Amino acid sequence: MHALRGAAHRVEATLHTFRPLLEAEWAEHLQGELNWLSAVLGSEYACAHRLGRLLGALRRLRDEEGARAAAVPAQGHPEGPLPMGAARAGALLDRQLTLARNRAHSAALDALGSARFHAVADAVAVLASEVPYRRGTSPHDPEVIGALASLTSHRLADAIAALPLDRAGAPYNAEASALGSAAPGGEPQDAPWHRVRGLLRVRVYAAEALGAAPEARTAPGAHALDRHREAADAATAAAAAARTPRIAPPTAYALGVLHAVQRQEVEAARHTFQRVWREAVRV
Repeated sequence: MHALRGAAHRVEATLHTFRPLLEAEWAEHLQGELNWLSAVLGSEYACAHRLGRLLGALRRLRDEEGARAAAVPAQGHPEGPLPMGAARAGALLDRQLTLARNRAHSAALDALGSARFHAVADAVAVLASEVPYRRGTSPHDPEVIGALASLTSHRLADAIAALPLDRAGAPYNAEASALGSAAPGGEPQDAPWHRVRGLLRVRVYAAEALGAAPEARTAPGAHALDRHREAADAATAAAAAARTPRIAPPTAYALGVLHAVQRQEVEAARHTFQRVWREAVRV
């Protein structure tokens, strides 16, 4: 499924890049179907990865708290709220995300057996021999193709220029973390960064379509944006679990700490991106 999802991403991005050469209605429809397929196929993996990330973070928090407690002579104090709530928080996340993963798995199987999927597969297969070009365009002109591909770089540069890179100048930015925590999922603060991640992928796929070798200098930035997306999604899952009705205060506390840690990871990824990207563009 991972390979199929990656192929759908590449075809959709290529359609996006060279859309001015294609029949508008056909291209819009196929792009929408490929986006649907990518979302359906990616949901199961995303849930599993998110669960593993959050449970691992909870274990580290619990171990760190235990190490701090062991370093202080016992004075008869009761166990703190984090160790008390971590186990229940982990169990709650396990239930919620495993349920979501199972539903996503069923949805993916249903999609792969559907007439809709087979229609998408047929449409993509036809592209190998019969591309519906728009009349009056020059789809085989290298200059036209190169100009459209170069637009992906311009869009990416504009999106990066709009990022608050100065605010991302510290690896753990308390101000930005507070802003990101003010709304569900860190929105709208996270959205521009997710957009840059998507545009960077489009640029890479456009270069692939022209037969260019991958740019090694942009790989660290892409990796940082992947980490950013994973941490932001994990923070959203922790916040959603914390809103579960009637959970015990120690459980809610542990989930709150977990959410804060993931938002710190978001800021660390932004800091990494601004550093490695500035180094990349100087090369």
